[in-house]
Amino acid sequence: MVIVGAALVRNGQLLAQQRAWPADHAGQWELPGGRVEDGESDEAALARECLEELDVAVTVAGRVGDDVPLPKGKVLRIYAATLVSAADEPRAVEHKDVRWISARDLDDLDWLPADRVLLPALAALLAEES
Repeated sequence: MVIVGAALVRNGQLLAQQRAWPADHAGQWELPGGRVEDGESDEAALARECLEELDVAVTVAGRVGDDVPLPKGKVLRIYAATLVSAADEPRAVEHKDVRWISARDLDDLDWLPADRVLLPALAALLAEES
């Protein structure tokens, strides 16, 4: 099973969201995204998840970093993304909080372990975008 995540970048900053649940991960940070459903492309799943989790439409671009193995045979796959409308502001629909962060702030958040693995690739993406 593939889990997709969005490296959503605006003005040289990355969007991170803080989990509200489950209890063992509440308060930790992750990239927006979720499960790819049967018959759905990675890109379509990511666009759907961003609409559900952030209430924003996104344009999905290329891959960021390598696949990250997850428990139970799952894999996390990250894609660069941008907001379709610069006027849109992502909001925490299903999460505790959302925050735009700069490359220098990446290490300051308590990331979920799978997302933490991707920090070097995310830092490189932010360096390209600035």
